[in-house]
Amino acid sequence: MPKFEIPKVEVPEMVREFAENGVKQAKEGYDKMKAAAEQTTDLLENTYTAASKGATEFNMKALDALRANINASFDFTTAIFGTKTLAEAAEISTAHFRAQFEALSAQTKELSSLAQKIATETSEPIKAGASKSFKFSA
Repeated sequence: MPKFEIPKVEVPEMVREFAENGVKQAKEGYDKMKAAAEQTTDLLENTYTAASKGATEFNMKALDALRANINASFDFTTAIFGTKTLAEAAEISTAHFRAQFEALSAQTKELSSLAQKIATETSEPIKAGASKSFKFSA
């Protein structure tokens, strides 16, 4: 059986350089995509952490407000049942409603400020990440 020799073909230098450049560009593209994916993962983790911390803080403040309002209601109920005259009951009611209105106004203001702070802190990692992305792609 005859043996055929495989001819040795020299790859032209230009073809070799083209292939090497293609591999080099593919590796650079992969490295950039990998870095971008890692940055995105970090960004999402930081955003989630900030949102989680903020939600916990907001919920604790809301529970504090609820506790204060419930205690005020119990105090009011106790006081109103202890009145002897209609005038005394009206006075206690007026004082309670005034105090509750002020308390609710303060609580609303505090929770609103806290919500704004949380929104700002939660969006901060996204802003930083977007800023990095624009610098990275430039």
